[in-house]
Amino acid sequence: MQHKSSYNGQNNQNIMASILQSLPRESSLTKIEYEGPNIALYSDHPAYLLEHSQIISNMVNTLKKRIVIRTDESIRKQESDTLEMLMNNISKEIRIDNTFFDHALGEAVIYVKNPFGLTSAIEGNNYKIVEETGWKMKFRKKPSNMHVMEYIHKILFASTDERIQFYKDVGERIFRSKLDDSPAEASIVTLGGFAEMGRSAILLSTHESKILLDCGLNLFAKEPMDMLPRMDISGIGINDLDAVVLSQAHLSHSGSLPFLFKYGYDGPVYCSEPTLPLMNMEQDNYVRNLGRDAMYSFTDIEKLVVHTIPLNSNVVTDISPDVKLTLTNSSHILGSSMMHLHIGNGDHNIVYTGEMRFRDSVLFNKPTSNFPRVETLIIESTYGNKEDIFPDYELSVQHFVDSINSALTSRGTVLIPTPHIGLAQEISIIIDRHIGLGRIIKADVLVEKAIADVSSIYEVYSDYLSGEMNNRVNQAEKNPFQSKYFTIVESYLLGSEPAIIISPLFTKDGGPTLHYLKQLSQRQENKIILTSYQMPGSIGRFIQEGGRQISIGGQEIELNTTVEVIGGLDVHSDYGQLISFVSRLKQKLRRVLVNHGERSRVQNLATSINRMLKIQTQHPLVLEAIKLV
Repeated sequence: MQHKSSYNGQNNQNIMASILQSLPRESSLTKIEYEGPNIALYSDHPAYLLEHSQIISNMVNTLKKRIVIRTDESIRKQESDTLEMLMNNISKEIRIDNTFFDHALGEAVIYVKNPFGLTSAIEGNNYKIVEETGWKMKFRKKPSNMHVMEYIHKILFASTDERIQFYKDVGERIFRSKLDDSPAEASIVTLGGFAEMGRSAILLSTHESKILLDCGLNLFAKEPMDMLPRMDISGIGINDLDAVVLSQAHLSHSGSLPFLFKYGYDGPVYCSEPTLPLMNMEQDNYVRNLGRDAMYSFTDIEKLVVHTIPLNSNVVTDISPDVKLTLTNSSHILGSSMMHLHIGNGDHNIVYTGEMRFRDSVLFNKPTSNFPRVETLIIESTYGNKEDIFPDYELSVQHFVDSINSALTSRGTVLIPTPHIGLAQEISIIIDRHIGLGRIIKADVLVEKAIADVSSIYEVYSDYLSGEMNNRVNQAEKNPFQSKYFTIVESYLLGSEPAIIISPLFTKDGGPTLHYLKQLSQRQENKIILTSYQMPGSIGRFIQEGGRQISIGGQEIELNTTVEVIGGLDVHSDYGQLISFVSRLKQKLRRVLVNHGERSRVQNLATSINRMLKIQTQHPLVLEAIKLV
């Protein structure tokens, strides 16, 4: 890893000395290593530190650093012996199906078929398992499709030595002494996603750090210059970046990130655990769909996987000498996060919402607004117009159910184009539930494979869902993502019987949804139901605005189907919810910056916040610099 300047190791030595003084001899410490933002304590008797967790808690409170316990390589048993020992300690009903051993971290990820009751099954044996095998265990539900997780684990395994060195380099960079003692300064430069949709990117600069918040892509941009964040501006060198932090997996927030690695970035990328496999799927599909026209390759995506450091939610983490990061659930899609950035010694605090839904949903609990401090808020405005008020959620669901039934009653087929990460999973759950309750007429429910593949990641990381949904996913007979009513298809040739089709939003070349549209376009009894925000320049937006003559890829389609737009189901906040979120933070705020929205919506939300809440509010354009402190 390249560094923009040398660092003083005195601070590192002080940290290590303090740890050594705090640990009793019984901890059997063999070494202390930096592990990215963590300080890793290696022991050949790890059970002692695991059982006496208060020792570590006291140390964390004193040092204000994240500390993890690792097993010394000398006590790690062979993988086959570890698996045998694990089988002897866990009920056969739980069914271990796949295991992946991460030699860089000394962790084993265990995928089980039936995780329900797993906690009680290993309770009391956890320390024993670690002590006897030398491996710390992470248990996950085995999804219906293991392909993506297997691919990521394969990359991580092949890069073990590289990752060990990478983690050390990142840690040395984070925990170095500060370059100077000047009063804190912080500013941002808007690189993308301001007064526009897509290519979200913000550069945060301090005396000590340059941190990129999101690195998105706009596939629907009319001009090539508007597709990528404006990393070309003077003063930004790729190797000057200390870190990249991602709010979520959608290409509009993560799609340009492999492009950085293509041109030499080799620093860390921080995000939630589910964001890694989800963004990998998004970027992989992008390269497969565009082929030689893609701006990066599978090799660049693999570099990104190696350099990604997933973080747990609600945990404060040092990501540079003067910036601490906390991710909190934004309830937009699986793993989507708001970022709380604590600069210096509390000199300034930023909350960047990314995309946020400020209410409960079928999958997630309402996100928190309880931040200890926040002076600057950067908030999205996808639905920032005063008239962007969603109907009551239950009424929207009923409208959706009635709309499906009306088409099926007329012997029509329903096509539901939806973002394949996020809303597609919620739509699937609504349909599964209402067919089960007898409220939707029984018909074939055809789910495109791209959506089913994403749903499998929701199964793996179900602990990021609401408690109720987590329990359902982990009980085989109740798992809504493996519904008995669903058939997984790929660009299916439709028959004469009515059906419900859940397919990804139209891509620039149409994608599988165009395949269904061509089959359904001539019958008025068929129906297209639009439930999500449609990007400017997309086919979905054209249809939503009344367009019926579709020209794409040299094909002409005359659309005679019924089109219905249903609000209230989308995975964003409406105007009222955005205002409500800001009002909860009012007493702490000095400034609000509005981004991620069409220009009229950005301007309206900014004006409303300023007028109603009396807070300084700006709606900058791309390539504006704003001094925060």
